[in-house]
Amino acid sequence: MHKNFKNIDHVTFGRGCFHQLAQTLLPIRHLNKKYCVFIIDAYFKNHPLAFTPQAEDAVFYIDVNTHEPTTQQVDELRDTLLNQKGLPSGVIGIGGGSIMDIAKAVSLMLTNPGSAVAYQGLNLIKNPGVYHLGVPTISGTGAEVSMTAVLTGPEKKLGLKCDWTVFNQVLLDPELIATVPKDWWFYTGMDTYIHCIESRFGQKNNAFSLAYGDQALSLCRAVYLGPQSGQNAENDDRLMVASLMGGLSLTYSEVGVCHALSYGLSKIKGTRHCIANCIIFQHLEDYYPLGVSEFKSMCKHHNIELPQHLSASWTETDISQMAEVSYQLPFMWEHALGENYRTLAGLEHIKSLFRRL
Repeated sequence: MHKNFKNIDHVTFGRGCFHQLAQTLLPIRHLNKKYCVFIIDAYFKNHPLAFTPQAEDAVFYIDVNTHEPTTQQVDELRDTLLNQKGLPSGVIGIGGGSIMDIAKAVSLMLTNPGSAVAYQGLNLIKNPGVYHLGVPTISGTGAEVSMTAVLTGPEKKLGLKCDWTVFNQVLLDPELIATVPKDWWFYTGMDTYIHCIESRFGQKNNAFSLAYGDQALSLCRAVYLGPQSGQNAENDDRLMVASLMGGLSLTYSEVGVCHALSYGLSKIKGTRHCIANCIIFQHLEDYYPLGVSEFKSMCKHHNIELPQHLSASWTETDISQMAEVSYQLPFMWEHALGENYRTLAGLEHIKSLFRRL
């Protein structure tokens, strides 16, 4: 079946475009109860951004350093808004991938009954959400363009995935990522790199996904290995565009082994997604030999030392639980290994992959 995914309605790109946020929101402020919800990374509580919410707006500063977004968190935000203020005009997420996923999920849950747990999966959402806008302040996750809002629930880590998840508008201002700490600049950028490697070297790649993915890979190589590699203004521009293109590549293809394992590691051990990908990817030479070799060159070039020998402290129960979570992602395994993936990547094999870490 041919894919018919929705893209972002509008994209504003350029240095300083964040200052257009108030103007961008004007056309939707008359909708519903005439207020906007701002979901902002808690970092900016002590490092204020150059914008002023209106008096009627709701503002939530959320710490995503201690845990990734959860279904319970989204349900509680939705209930608070509807009980106290009614249906908003729109939801704006300002932060990294976790913040943008929360914003997308809250937008959907404001118009769909019950818990977000019921909607973890593909095309389970029944009603379109309210207007939602994303402002990435760190680049690499692709959350600004993806049709998925990834949440950890009581039993699984899985996204609310449908056309309505996609942002109506994004503002891509490279000035906002200039102060990202070096380690997270690396981890999140590698999320884009790994997206594109997994998208390219799998069963579901196609001319459309390769066009976006190969360009994103070229940008990543310039940022992390090029003559002017490192954190600078030109590379901030490149990385912000690479993140969006990498997200589109995986949308029209799929991710693979690394992301399947990453979901298990994040769900059971609470490891944040981007560093989980990096920890895992370094051990997947047999799946992605060229990508892993280049990834290790990037680590060496930027003096990045990733955690090693983590599995030595894990119990068999830990490993079994992680493997169960990862096994329940058939679309990733099928993309990576083909239709007979169950014979190539059963639970015991997946456990052996976690023991590599």
